[in-house]
Amino acid sequence: MASSRRVRNEQLPTIRPTYPGNLMIGNEFANVDEQLYEPSFSNVLRWKVLTKNPQAEAKKQDTWAPQVQPCADVLRQRPEATLIWLGHASFWLRWGGKTLLFDPLLFDLPLIKRRHPLPCAPQDLTGIDYLLLSHGHRDHLDDDSIRLLARQNPAMQVLGPLRVAGLLRRTAGTLPPTQEAGWWQQFDLGPDAALEIFYLPAAHWHRRGLNDLNTVLWGSFLLREKASGRTLYFCGDSADGPHFYQIEEQFGPLDVALLPIGAYKPAFMMQRSHMNPNEAAKISNQLRAGHFIPMHYGTYDLSDEPASEPLRTLEQIAGEGWLNAQLHAPAVGEPLDLAAME
Repeated sequence: MASSRRVRNEQLPTIRPTYPGNLMIGNEFANVDEQLYEPSFSNVLRWKVLTKNPQAEAKKQDTWAPQVQPCADVLRQRPEATLIWLGHASFWLRWGGKTLLFDPLLFDLPLIKRRHPLPCAPQDLTGIDYLLLSHGHRDHLDDDSIRLLARQNPAMQVLGPLRVAGLLRRTAGTLPPTQEAGWWQQFDLGPDAALEIFYLPAAHWHRRGLNDLNTVLWGSFLLREKASGRTLYFCGDSADGPHFYQIEEQFGPLDVALLPIGAYKPAFMMQRSHMNPNEAAKISNQLRAGHFIPMHYGTYDLSDEPASEPLRTLEQIAGEGWLNAQLHAPAVGEPLDLAAME
């Protein structure tokens, strides 16, 4: 039996009372159920070789992609309380007098091309104060994107999970100033910061190579403006789970929730890593979110559902009155005014 222990960053405060720190079993982080989640090769084989996608023809015919609106001018102007979806799970945010970037993926993935262009040139992403990395999967922590951003933003600080620094050192060549947090920990932005940023749980996993399964933590972020108390939640990647009730208990109701809705079929492969649109709507309701902005769909072909299905399904759910939040499905690059989301 592998030994177990609890870990956290002892330099950062833990904001959930009595939380003892993240459970590690051997060299692996446990999931939200405090069990190891180790995706099996047999499921990959079943998906890619042994089963046929029942929606294969519909997926082939579905050429939908999100609309793209150029945003380079907005990035230069940096209007306060502005959020811009860059595609997939990447967002640019100006809030509290700071510029933040979430899970930037600016290029094609290995063997998987972007289905729509980036709404700006990668070189337009300058003046970044904080780079927020939810976890280490390559569609959220991309080597080429990190290297470029580190060169263009020498004062940028990285906020991410426990053990991400080793990944970044190999990725960026030199390690940018980095804070690592465990679940339910608050990053140190200094006493005069207008924002508070917390690292919170997610039901997911980590792997980039053959021998690093679950060696880097995964999670989500919550941002809160000190003056107003307004909140923005960035889910990263997560399956459904009881941690969303815990997040609502700690911070709810939330003002704005960025939740993933794509890469959910086949369920036997995806359901412990991602949420589908129905689950995302339910989770938005659990969080008592006022506004729901979907992500993690339309940019890359990662799974078996047709490209337009995630958003179509979510819009149907909202149209039938099952979503309590106001749904915003912006074009890629379209600026959203957080101050108007009352």
